Amino acid sequence: MNVSRMGTISMQVDLDNGIAAVELRMLHPMLAGHVQQDSGTGATVHFIQLVQARHNGRQVMEAQWSTSVARDPRLVFYVAGVVPGDTISVEWHDNKGQSGHHAITVT
Repeated sequence: MNVSRMGTISMQVDLDNGIAAVELRMLHPMLAGHVQQDSGTGATVHFIQLVQARHNGRQVMEAQWSTSVARDPRLVFYVAGVVPGDTISVEWHDNKGQSGHHAITVT
């Protein structure tokens, strides 16, 4: 099992017979704009729009999200054909131009 945490993404990869189970946790407020601020105005909408994963540079997963995803989202996906030494990378982009990226070498 590989566990790695850097910046806004923590990633864990479990490899079993060429199938990698990838678990991500992305630190992000995921504000839907439904909660009122102290001033009485609505909260700013701020959410991850796009999550992409790559295996050795080839895209293997894409998720398009909206305001319905909870704060600090967790995502699990599986990748076939993975061997030790391969790289799995993930990046996200939100509606305010912020992004996060992380990569892990599978052992």
